[in-house]
Amino acid sequence: MTAWRQDFHRHPELGFEEHRTAARVAERLRGWGIAVTEGIAGTGVVGTLQGRPGNRAIGLRADMDALAMTEATGLDYASETPGRMHACGHDGHTTMLLGAAEWLASNRHRFAGTVQLIFQPAEESLGGARVMVEQGLFERFPVDAVYGIHNLPGLPLGTIAVPKGPVLASSDTWEVTFTGAGTHGAKPHLGTDATLAAAQFITALQAIAAREVDPLATAVVSVGHMAAGNPAAPNVIPATVFLKGTARALTEPVRGQIEARIGEIAQAVATLHRLRAEPRYIRRLSPTVNHAAQAAVMVQAATGTAAAVQDDHPPITAGEDFSEFLAARPGAYAWLGTGDPAHPEGVHHNPHFDFADAALPHGVAFWCNLVERELA
Repeated sequence: MTAWRQDFHRHPELGFEEHRTAARVAERLRGWGIAVTEGIAGTGVVGTLQGRPGNRAIGLRADMDALAMTEATGLDYASETPGRMHACGHDGHTTMLLGAAEWLASNRHRFAGTVQLIFQPAEESLGGARVMVEQGLFERFPVDAVYGIHNLPGLPLGTIAVPKGPVLASSDTWEVTFTGAGTHGAKPHLGTDATLAAAQFITALQAIAAREVDPLATAVVSVGHMAAGNPAAPNVIPATVFLKGTARALTEPVRGQIEARIGEIAQAVATLHRLRAEPRYIRRLSPTVNHAAQAAVMVQAATGTAAAVQDDHPPITAGEDFSEFLAARPGAYAWLGTGDPAHPEGVHHNPHFDFADAALPHGVAFWCNLVERELA
């Protein structure tokens, strides 16, 4: 499995471009006698594994895509594709599900029913899970429940953590354009200053989480991009300022509250400064929320196979499109501890990140035990 994982790491592919990865996955699944369907959501692969006769079916999901980043690990198996790297461990997720597939294919007598092995493209911001669902994933490959797992640096090696309820936040994008009247920087009274409006908007924005959302809830509103004026003309007050950022919440009511208030604050600031605001809120990923029954199954599966089990891990404000699967079918999502990062900056989405190969057997053992328990 280490060789598989490092091969995937050496050849990273972006979302909906995972052609080599998908081909390797399909080849191995077929070699173990597993029925394979390719081309779902473009590069997605589903392996259908039959055990003893049984009426139930479950889905196990692994994501395959990499990130548009330049690797700085210096590893022997570092990315050979400039500007591409596996900086979130999806190479490890793909490998663990393959390892489980091989073992389960050789031990079909140990479970009754069907395992749908879902190798998903484009988890990183492109909505591969949504596309798979829209293309009839669960109609073509029915399941009673669906499960996902993600590596987590900093959690002790081999530990399985299964949050109760919310696991990950919604991940939305917002934009606001303020349009006034540009003027000479020495004569601000002759225009309407969009930069001043933008500055007050940024300050007021932070009141949403600090003063409007319940302190016991979670809300994040951050500005990630600001564009205005021309650096070659610092004596010109620009007519337009464009702002873009992200918003996160663990519940739909708070998500809706953030969406409404961003628009209201933008319009109020625009009125104050006698200019125009054009707010836009783009809903991308819903909160990932575990279903109670399936979360309990994950805890039971981890007990006895994991190095340790946590059933009360706090939610994280990152986003994950596994939420699309959970909106369509009952299921749950767990964290697999990969120990301390090998590098001080070796965390997700960092150029020094590398998946810990020592975690691979722990992930496989967990997947196999989950199948045996769910399809007993």
